[in-house]
Amino acid sequence: MSGLAERFVASRRGLAPDPCMMEPKNVEEGGCGVVGFAASVPISGRNIFQASIQMHNRGNGKGGGIAAAGLEADQLGVDGETLKSHYILQVALLDPASEGEVEKRFITPDLDVAHKAKIAHIDDYRDVGLETCPPDVVRYFVRVNAGALKAFAEDSGLTGAPSRAVEDEFIYQNSFKLNQHFYASLGEKQAFVMSHARDLLIFKIVGYAEQVVEYYCMEDLRAYVWIAHQRYPTKGRVWHPAGAHPFIGMNEALVHNGDFANYHSIAQYLRQHNVVPQFLTDTEVSALLFDTLRRTYGYPLECVIEALAPTSELDFDRLNDARKTAYRAIQAVHMHGSPDGPWFFIIARSCPDDDLLRLVGITDTAMLRPQVFALQGGDVSIGLVGSEKQAIDATLAALSKDDPRFRPVADRYWNARGGSHTDGGAFSFTVRRAGGNAMLSCADKFGKPIECPEGDWVVDMEAEPTAPKGGEELTARLSETLASGDVETAFAEMVARMPGWNLQNIRWLGASIAGSMNGEGCLARAVELLARLNDRRFNCGGMRRSVVLQLIRERVESILDAVPLIGAGTGGDARRIDWDSRGKLRAPSDGETMLVIDASAFPPEGDECDSRLAVVAHELGWLRFVVYRLRGQRFTGCGMGSGSDGVRIDVFGNSGDYLASGIDGMEIHVHDSGQDQLGQIMKRGTLVVHGDVGQAFMYGAKGGEVYVLGNAAGRPLINAVGRPRVVINGTCLDFLAESFMAGDPLNGGGFVVLNGVKHDDSGNVVDLDIPYPGANLFSLASGGAIYVRDPERKLVDEQLNGGEFVELTDADWDLILPYLQENERHFGISVEDDLLTVDGSRVLPDQAYRKVRPKAGVKPGEASLEE
Repeated sequence: MSGLAERFVASRRGLAPDPCMMEPKNVEEGGCGVVGFAASVPISGRNIFQASIQMHNRGNGKGGGIAAAGLEADQLGVDGETLKSHYILQVALLDPASEGEVEKRFITPDLDVAHKAKIAHIDDYRDVGLETCPPDVVRYFVRVNAGALKAFAEDSGLTGAPSRAVEDEFIYQNSFKLNQHFYASLGEKQAFVMSHARDLLIFKIVGYAEQVVEYYCMEDLRAYVWIAHQRYPTKGRVWHPAGAHPFIGMNEALVHNGDFANYHSIAQYLRQHNVVPQFLTDTEVSALLFDTLRRTYGYPLECVIEALAPTSELDFDRLNDARKTAYRAIQAVHMHGSPDGPWFFIIARSCPDDDLLRLVGITDTAMLRPQVFALQGGDVSIGLVGSEKQAIDATLAALSKDDPRFRPVADRYWNARGGSHTDGGAFSFTVRRAGGNAMLSCADKFGKPIECPEGDWVVDMEAEPTAPKGGEELTARLSETLASGDVETAFAEMVARMPGWNLQNIRWLGASIAGSMNGEGCLARAVELLARLNDRRFNCGGMRRSVVLQLIRERVESILDAVPLIGAGTGGDARRIDWDSRGKLRAPSDGETMLVIDASAFPPEGDECDSRLAVVAHELGWLRFVVYRLRGQRFTGCGMGSGSDGVRIDVFGNSGDYLASGIDGMEIHVHDSGQDQLGQIMKRGTLVVHGDVGQAFMYGAKGGEVYVLGNAAGRPLINAVGRPRVVINGTCLDFLAESFMAGDPLNGGGFVVLNGVKHDDSGNVVDLDIPYPGANLFSLASGGAIYVRDPERKLVDEQLNGGEFVELTDADWDLILPYLQENERHFGISVEDDLLTVDGSRVLPDQAYRKVRPKAGVKPGEASLEE
């Protein structure tokens, strides 16, 4: 520890109360919703409201909070210089009568107040559905007066330290004392400090995050960075707003999904630095730990992340020598203070002296909590992170309606692998402000930039769509296609022409498809053709793929919106049902084959959800379903039981958790990425996902055929048994097929094919740097096999725990080839041209693929579980 750090730690010695305060009062399972975004322009609070609404079902009304950083001075009643230089001290008054005493003891004696205001709120908290009245909040813009600061520096041995650092410490300790007097040491709580940062605010209540926005009238408050949290803390005083997230360090606000197994040891570690938790939650100690590492030790962000989420095992071995040396030193000092257990942090940081703001997402090394990142660039830029992709897309959708410079589809989406040697499992979005302008950039833990793809993103929706060269011919071909059903040929013709198109040509194409829908079966074929354009990766030429997707998806919705409602007579092969018409559900009439469900207004789960409606519809005789405008609704495809053979569900929009869980015979196509727990305990049937899948994919699955275009997050197929047969074209973050018990694949058991490929920005299939980056492949498996495409033999024995690499046999290839051919039909990834071609040369199957099986001597699982 440096001499200056030692002096800061010593200055807190008198603050430390009785250690018994560090014992947590409650332990609850984690499962929170967290979301955040940072943009190159200020964004209003109504957009974090929308993101919070989207994750409402991850909360429970016992804790919700919001933080905003990068504020606008005129909205706060101060000038720009005051906003930049002063601390925004927000005191929550649980007892409004305590305001005078709070000021007398901890504000007026030592702080110069430039501005004071009571935060506006609605008259009756019950009007927004709250059961507990939130606290009144008083906001002070303060600086420590010169005399008090000088005396503090002398008494604390901090004379000569940078003045702003000393003032930061004074504010931190003053807040601690205020909390200690008016909250932590009293049986009856009177007041506490919500936040004390510069250019950053926190609000939190007993309720939901969106109710914070409503109650404190934050809809029009503008800021560059926002974060939100749903649900109470997993340890601590869950009944009180002081226990809700976010928690403050000094100039950072932190929200957290998960819980720590070593809360007590981290509290002890902090105690060694004279830092003591006051609200007894694991999230609070997270914020205090981050502040200790960043402000007290002065670590750069990369080193802070390493101290929180240490790199280990194979990932550590793959670091360069300089990082190994530095990381060994960090781990030697801080390993016992690293959070242990499932956690994911989102941190909003204000750095006013450097004119920058940051949004940081950090993933634990075990990857036990869901997370997704996204980036969009253009006239304005935005970076987003959350527990679920649907919260990100809901934010973008809301923003695009308010400001057309934003678009409803991000340019990039990705998951992080905690402790990764490639990106560190952590990403930061940085907003740099210069005068009236701001720029947003994204980088991983190591500082490597993450950038948006090239391509035009500007489309004038008021202009008339324009036909490309040869448009009349293409229109004729479309009519023939929708009449004959040769969708694949039409799709191939279109994408061959697209490198020379512009975005107005894409709009024309969508209108042409809609206009060619004449005759029986044309709706289904039009949807299939548009789905191909949505699902497949191809060369978009000078257009940005995200905007092409936006236009295609808008056309899908408009075509489905035109399907007659179920109460509007008969005739045609499809009927549509929405929330308002759900009571008119009936059996299909003559000629009706497709039920289209507009899921936008249905609740995410429960007896009234859209997936339950589909079950009732199936009981009435419907077999073909198209579900669209999903916004995170869960359990799609669940509940139809073993009589679902012949059922097909196509899913458009943001499907939620547990899709296809327990299905037993049906077919589901997801025309976007999936979320968590897809295919859980799946028995039979087919699942096709035209994107990535989230955490615990096919956990405990017993069978079925599954095809995934992209990647799987952590712990796919753990504890799977029987005969699941899965093709994943990308990779998995870690723990693929842990404790797999799927018998002998050559005797009817289950297996996974891992192709280790991706599409580049031009739509070409290219190899990933490493087919499987994790340190746990097929760990503790007793049956089944992994067939991994690894032509350069980059995978090593150290990645296995109970498995072994063996050469691919002819029998193995004969087994997996039909699945790879079906994979080609779904995704266009050619067996010959993509999977069996390496560096431009055709290779034999056993040169491209390796087999991982249980190590010889390990008793295999039962061969196959017959249903």
